[in-house]
Amino acid sequence: MEIVSDKKKVTAEELSMLQAMNTTFINSKMALGDLELKKQSLLKEIDDLKVDFAKNEQALIGKYGMNSVINIQTGEITEKKENG
Repeated sequence: MEIVSDKKKVTAEELSMLQAMNTTFINSKMALGDLELKKQSLLKEIDDLKVDFAKNEQALIGKYGMNSVINIQTGEITEKKENG
């Protein structure tokens, strides 16, 4: 008795194309996940910097006064000008 298969198959070229597209899709999803993890890490780093900045700002206010303005390029300290 002979078994005849009536299953259809895509061509080798079509299969190769589908496999390549699927690999690209999976790699893109993984890259997107990596970017999201990096984004979360950077957001945490920014939050930590904000906390450190606020602490240091309070220390500088205590040392140089509430109305002090520090030039970030030169380090020069001036008094805040009143508007009005």
